[in-house]
Amino acid sequence: MRLTVCEMPNETADFTHAWEGLVEHVGDRKSDLVLLPEMPFYRWLSQTDDIDPVEWTESVRAHDEWITRLDELAPATVISTRPVVEDGKHRNVGFVWESGTGAVDIHAKHYLPDEPGFWEASWYERGDGSFSIAETRHAKVGFLICTELWFTQHAREYGKHGAHIIVCPRATPTSTAPKWLAGGQAAAVISGAFCLSSNLSGTTREGGDFAGVGWIVEPEEGKVLGTTSADQPFLTADVDLAEADRAKTTYPRYVLE
Repeated sequence: MRLTVCEMPNETADFTHAWEGLVEHVGDRKSDLVLLPEMPFYRWLSQTDDIDPVEWTESVRAHDEWITRLDELAPATVISTRPVVEDGKHRNVGFVWESGTGAVDIHAKHYLPDEPGFWEASWYERGDGSFSIAETRHAKVGFLICTELWFTQHAREYGKHGAHIIVCPRATPTSTAPKWLAGGQAAAVISGAFCLSSNLSGTTREGGDFAGVGWIVEPEEGKVLGTTSADQPFLTADVDLAEADRAKTTYPRYVLE
């Protein structure tokens, strides 16, 4: 299976230009799965605790509009998150897009930070705590959206339920980049699944920044197969999903709880 991760600019004008490059990259590499960053289609709202319902509505509209363009990446499966309103509640929901089915919501982000730059619990509500596996065209996929990466019991559970891939779409700052990669390696080892992450890059209007540094990590030893950078914002790797099946039979995955 051919997997693609990326880092994409936070600001819309820069994102539009980067999108053209991503479409070209995915077409050239004939990717089977593309992971986008967390809520990538509108600027990061949670930078400020000045909650603006109009901005939230605009973000929902922008994501809905961009999702109609995901067929530009077809026939790849595309995974990301988007802002939604469910029963009057605002949520950040992970979805899987495939040609023929469109975007299918899988998992609402449950663990929400609330601090400068990341006022997420102020902007939207947590999900119901279910961590369902998505049965995509090529693989079984589990979601750990950004902060959820640190709640490692869910990586273990995904592994027990046969996940081949854990995706971590995120929006994380430059200062914390090394620990996030370490977390991705740990998630791969805990689950026996490939761990993929794509991140926002660039700055925010309020003075924040994002690290980029998307990654692909293999499932047995947590080796990093590659990372993105400002110079190389797209990364594609060929993997054998049978490695994830084999990894689950080896230490520490086989150890009984």
